[in-house]
Amino acid sequence: MMETHQGDVMKRLGMAELAREAGVSIATVDRFLNGREPVREDTRALIIAAAERIGHPAARRLSPRADELPDLRFGVVLHKQGQDFYKAFAETLHRAVSAPGVHGRLVLEFSSSQAPSEMASALRAMAGRCDVLAATAVNHPEVTAAVEELSAKGIAVFSLLSDFAQGARAGYLGLNNLKVGRTAGWMMHQVTRNPGVMALFVGGHRWHGHELRETGFRGYLRECAPHLTVLDTVVNLETRQLTYETTLALLARRPDLRGIYVAGGGMEGAIAALREARPARDVALVVSALTPESRAGLAEGLVTLVVDTPLEKLCRDLLALMARAATQGRQTGGLQHFLSPDLHIAESV
Repeated sequence: MMETHQGDVMKRLGMAELAREAGVSIATVDRFLNGREPVREDTRALIIAAAERIGHPAARRLSPRADELPDLRFGVVLHKQGQDFYKAFAETLHRAVSAPGVHGRLVLEFSSSQAPSEMASALRAMAGRCDVLAATAVNHPEVTAAVEELSAKGIAVFSLLSDFAQGARAGYLGLNNLKVGRTAGWMMHQVTRNPGVMALFVGGHRWHGHELRETGFRGYLRECAPHLTVLDTVVNLETRQLTYETTLALLARRPDLRGIYVAGGGMEGAIAALREARPARDVALVVSALTPESRAGLAEGLVTLVVDTPLEKLCRDLLALMARAATQGRQTGGLQHFLSPDLHIAESV
């Protein structure tokens, strides 16, 4: 009886490690490994990829032999090539595609601008160069049309960070942006007790993720912090200079400015403006990526909270789902793979 009990314990520990690596529950791993109940295809892909990474015994029977795996071309289109976040994203993708268990190569391109026509052109240009595609793009009819064309050619397209082409794309991977916005609102409520106004920056009104973050931010403050009023949303095109100039203007004309939420890129401008305003003004700032600039802002007390995307996990999960879509057929389009954000304050970095 003792040997049986110890075997069960070790088996359970192995499942726990695999579940933790895959980002699913132990019960889900148990269902999958033992065939107790059906498990979604995307979840199966994540568990298999996790088993390969950690060398779990199940990997041998779940995964095809290395010489049987196809050599896939993973296409990715990003934007804002010069920003630290997207530089880190690209570097993480290169590491992920070189990891054990991944058979293929990365075909990475950057869109020249955020214009829907440019993004649609960048997507179309990947046809014939990749077997499966993922991208950051605005939610616009031109982009949707490009995704539909690629899908008709047998190329599954995944949306990253900010959803687009719902119904046509194969799936979405990123944060739950509505919850991200509410998290930003919650933090503002914790650190801001006096009545006043909040400034909100988004990259553009066609970024679905920014739209959801704005909705969550406004919704939380309206519900839980009515003493804080959100000003009209500012479109900063995710640029440092526009964010910097607008923040300086707000600091000059709004003595009741209590906080700033930069829901997308361009946070460097807000950090620089607040640095210039010190020590006269004390304004809370929530931003959306942990970079050298935002890390320095946390250390200086200029940044209150960073809501960061876990790029390592995002890229691992992305490649697993892309490989499954390319080898076993396109997803239904309803897949939403949400990652838990990494939250950083001054004392945690």
